[in-house]
Amino acid sequence: MSESRRQLLSVGVFLVVLVVALLLAAAQIISWDVFGPFVFVLFGIWILALALMRSSNPTKYERTSFSTAIMGLLLVAVGGAWYLISFNWLYSIALILLVIAGAAIAAALSRK
Repeated sequence: MSESRRQLLSVGVFLVVLVVALLLAAAQIISWDVFGPFVFVLFGIWILALALMRSSNPTKYERTSFSTAIMGLLLVAVGGAWYLISFNWLYSIALILLVIAGAAIAAALSRK
């Protein structure tokens, strides 16, 4: 799949995520306070799926699937930290630091 088609697909998925979050918030299944973190987490999951698609067919001069997966994990972590800040800001910092530490360990182990 070419890069422009993936970008268009990602825009479409982002709009679907926004619609799903809006409908869930309008139906009062999730509160409006959770709307932003919900969008971040769902789109982060999409970025992780996109990383899987990239790993099956890597192309030259394109972002690697590893860096795409790290970006997806960071989006999920930011969404989770945004949600956790309502309980205690230390939980948010702990989550972000845990994901950064995991990404650093994975990057160190993946080098050839």
